[in-house]
Amino acid sequence: MSKQEFPGWHGTTIIGVKKDGEVVIAGDGQVSLGQTVIKGTARKVRRLSPGGFDVVAGFAGSTADAFTLLERLEAKLEATPGQLARASVELAKDWRTDKYLQKLEAMLIVSDGRELLVITGAGDVLEPEHSVAAIGSGGNYALAAARGMMDSDRDAETVARDAMKIASDICVYTNGNLTVEKITQ
Repeated sequence: MSKQEFPGWHGTTIIGVKKDGEVVIAGDGQVSLGQTVIKGTARKVRRLSPGGFDVVAGFAGSTADAFTLLERLEAKLEATPGQLARASVELAKDWRTDKYLQKLEAMLIVSDGRELLVITGAGDVLEPEHSVAAIGSGGNYALAAARGMMDSDRDAETVARDAMKIASDICVYTNGNLTVEKITQ
């Protein structure tokens, strides 16, 4: 089967919401191949503790690629404990310049409770506007829904869960089986 005929992996919506001193990263559990759901309970949000500093990370894209990036991020965080932005920039630089890493197809949302960042293979480390970030196939739906709730009295976890519910109702590559991690400042 040629690359053009291969239906490709789809799935994953990851959202990060920063509100009232806490950050919540949530991700759905669906992995699809073409139009077939392969797994509905994948865990795409992880808590890392390099150097004794907690970081929560969510990933969209190829699972093997994402785990490679998470391992690299963990190593960068061990080298620069408590400095998420610096470790993220160092990862993005490596990702952009290393011939092996350039081929990796994934995106990350990471937080240490103070910062909420999106890391891309294009060399970007982005701090989102409006304290909401979302990636993956249903990311735009979740982002729009969460931004619409940010001025409400909902806490960060409720905003994230409600936004993911809306995304899962719209995006066929997103389900309602959530993994949610909360981290505070």
